[in-house]
Amino acid sequence: MKIHKVGLRFAGVSSLVLLASSFANAADPSTVKKDITMSGMDHGSMDMSGMDHSKMDMSGMDHGKMDMSGMDHGSMDMSGMDHSKMDMSGMDHGSMDMSGMDHSKMDMSDMDHGKMDMSGMQGGKAPADARSPDYSNGVPYGRYGQPMMMGDMPLWGVSVEQLGYQFDDDQINYEVDAWYGKDERRLAVRSEGSVQTKDDKKIDSLTSLAYWKPLSIFWNGEAGVAYDTKNDKAALMAGIVGTAPYFVETDARAYLYTDGQVRLDLGTAYEWRLTQRWVVRPEVGLTAFSKDDTDNGIAKGFNDFDAEVRLMYETLNRQLAPYVGVSYETALGSARGQRRQENESVDSSSLTAGVKFWF
Repeated sequence: MKIHKVGLRFAGVSSLVLLASSFANAADPSTVKKDITMSGMDHGSMDMSGMDHSKMDMSGMDHGKMDMSGMDHGSMDMSGMDHSKMDMSGMDHGSMDMSGMDHSKMDMSDMDHGKMDMSGMQGGKAPADARSPDYSNGVPYGRYGQPMMMGDMPLWGVSVEQLGYQFDDDQINYEVDAWYGKDERRLAVRSEGSVQTKDDKKIDSLTSLAYWKPLSIFWNGEAGVAYDTKNDKAALMAGIVGTAPYFVETDARAYLYTDGQVRLDLGTAYEWRLTQRWVVRPEVGLTAFSKDDTDNGIAKGFNDFDAEVRLMYETLNRQLAPYVGVSYETALGSARGQRRQENESVDSSSLTAGVKFWF
């Protein structure tokens, strides 16, 4: 029995020694294991809303081998955490494995990251040649060649606004526009006029070649040269074309002829859609001159007013639209008297039929 009692005392003393040494090891930072493994930790119900991280210094922490792949952050509430003064500039996240972390339900809406310094986490600036200017990263284009953005690709188009016959006047009226270039600049060709189908079959046309450029969202500018077959003269041309409020198509063009004469053409039109295919298009135009020219029947001021209403039906993806309509033309001001003296009509109206198309 004495031997047994001695053994119990020795066991008690040993237990106290082991317990003291374990507390000493826990208090010694050098004994903390560097390779922390959190893969088995369940953070699903951890409440960190009251934690104050404002003065936490993690600059010396080595996260290089931290394994968080098994951590469940699905229900972690960090809404009340203050991260405003957390210094993470010295943290090494290079080898952290978070591939298995579930952040789908983490609520960080109230976290204040306004003053978090993570400048040391980026590893510096990217090199100058990190990405090639054409975004190919050195990969060859193949047989199709270098790709192009749509805005950099030159395009072209042709629009025949009207090509119709006036029955009462026995003439064909036309208006054609063609262009080539990009959205920010184009080369435009425009021609409008009439062709007599009887007697001398005279052709009156005004054709221009111009540089086209957008001036704003709804307005474009034109500048170039023109030729008028009616008075057989060349001219410089400048104009503004666009869409006024309520989608009213508007154009104003001025022509400076070689003899100093100035011509001003004003026009406006509107497309009123009855259905997705049926369209009513009224349009009006005015022509004015800066001085008299009796040889060509021109008077100073406004000379001509014309109006037309067309009923169109759009077919073939709206690229072809046959139409019928009514047109009216009249002389204005001093031009009426000049034309009466030359036995020319001052007013005329006619039924029209034709087609509008573009490609």
